[in-house]
Amino acid sequence: MRRIVGPILLSSMLLLSGCATDRRSDTLAHTMIAYANTVRWDGFEAAEMFVDPKLRAAHPITELDLERFKQVQVNDYDDGNGPVPAGENEVRQTVRIGLTNLHTQEVRTIVDHQLWRYDPDKGKWWLETGIPNLNQ
Repeated sequence: MRRIVGPILLSSMLLLSGCATDRRSDTLAHTMIAYANTVRWDGFEAAEMFVDPKLRAAHPITELDLERFKQVQVNDYDDGNGPVPAGENEVRQTVRIGLTNLHTQEVRTIVDHQLWRYDPDKGKWWLETGIPNLNQ
């Protein structure tokens, strides 16, 4: 009987750890899509909810940034090849964001280098690099 319990216990642990990885991957995919949609359709102010709460508290969006956000509209969000693993519970992603200045109709592109960290306690991915800098 003891010979059977060991392999069954080991198999169960491996299956459960695989489920956790799948859940984390699914959560990452949903988060990336939600963030891209939020930036594209709701704006950068709304995208702040994806930023790590500690980073948000330490570096809140300034009034000047809010005014800059109001002057542009996102016309493209290209995440290239998507996120790349950067360590345990971290991924990096380089995104090209097309912007249109609402006053001048000038179109430009900025590059946003993102670092996302998974919080296993909350089961959420947080953006560690903050909202993109529009002054590139």
